[in-house]
Amino acid sequence: AIVTILERKSRFYLATKVQSKSADAVTKATIEMLMPYKDCVHTITADNGREFAGHQEIGGALDAEIYFAHPYSSWERGANENANGLLRQYVKKGTDLREVTDEDIQFA
Repeated sequence: AIVTILERKSRFYLATKVQSKSADAVTKATIEMLMPYKDCVHTITADNGREFAGHQEIGGALDAEIYFAHPYSSWERGANENANGLLRQYVKKGTDLREVTDEDIQFA
């Protein structure tokens, strides 16, 4: 899986590959990606997937408020969804992510 984070105003986009969509893997990746920017992170809006079950740990580590989009309301996270679509130009749907390197994701 690939965890992506987009800052809405500046369009600063972070993406990293994780071994699974488990809550532990996503929680760890999110904290690692955002820790260098901890002073700038105030809120995070996530979707309602099980992979965000560790939202309290993320919020505590980053001292940020976590919000969730309404179910089936992807437009509430539109900028991130659009950026993910652009990432799909480089990492096509159905691609075996074991063959995609971290360098490939950073290039995209």
